[in-house]
Amino acid sequence: MDTRDGSEALKENIEVSVKQPKNYDEQVALIVKKGFIVDDKDSCAMFLHKANYYRLSAYFLPFRKADGTYFPNVSFQRVQSIYEFDGRIRGVLFKCIEEIELYLRSQLSYYSAHHHGTLGYLEEGTFSEKHDQERFLNLVNGCIEENKRTLVVQHHKEKYSGKFPVWVIIEFFSMGMLSYFYADMKTNEQKELAKDLYGTTATCMKSWLRCITVLRNRCAHYSRLYYWSFPALPKMPEGIDFKANRRLFTQIMVLKFLYPDKDKWNANPLAELEAVIEEYGKDISLKHIGFPDNWVDLLRYESFCVEK
Repeated sequence: MDTRDGSEALKENIEVSVKQPKNYDEQVALIVKKGFIVDDKDSCAMFLHKANYYRLSAYFLPFRKADGTYFPNVSFQRVQSIYEFDGRIRGVLFKCIEEIELYLRSQLSYYSAHHHGTLGYLEEGTFSEKHDQERFLNLVNGCIEENKRTLVVQHHKEKYSGKFPVWVIIEFFSMGMLSYFYADMKTNEQKELAKDLYGTTATCMKSWLRCITVLRNRCAHYSRLYYWSFPALPKMPEGIDFKANRRLFTQIMVLKFLYPDKDKWNANPLAELEAVIEEYGKDISLKHIGFPDNWVDLLRYESFCVEK
């Protein structure tokens, strides 16, 4: 008769059904067993001290065959380089996204304030018919609650009875909230902003904001970009000789479309991107991140055409 209580029996069943932890030497042995070439096992173990094996294992995927085995003669050093490349690319893209996000906060709040007033964003009639006012206000209140200890929130609660001008509250919006804010605007206002800010259509701009939200979150959470398939397929504007795919390059095209400074784009994000790809060129595969042969030309602003 089993005299254990239910929690003990459940714990044993769970432990039997899940994998048990492996030490660093065992993890190195597992990498070797998969067929990767490990020239220096001590160096490999030291790298695993810094990179969670589970996280690192996702970078084995480009070398995995349909039957679950791996291609032969692939060095672990190459996998490590791809892992490091991914981190470098995230850093370049995240700086770029930060500039886009700050620009959008400024432009959306300015437009809303001058067309609907300081607190117009709180009025249901400011938005389109599809707007869910209750959900939106809950999100706004969530922003306030999350930042309740900041001097900004305390000041507005004490001096203005908790009323926040749109240019204040928008500083607490996430990229997802900015995308939501724009997508719920009235159609004519979406079109006006898309044309004024980016010379494009509202359909394109909504698509791009959805994409940049996903990319930003992956960068912010140190998620893998290499050999990753993105869920959103952005709309390409007319004049671009490139078919969108779900790999990283298409998402970088979106950053180009949204970046507020054309000259700075060429000098900074693009130049940094070129440098990182050149540094890791012998280890990465451009097709794994969706880069066409003419990727530099496509990303330079002189090759950019927008819808009129």
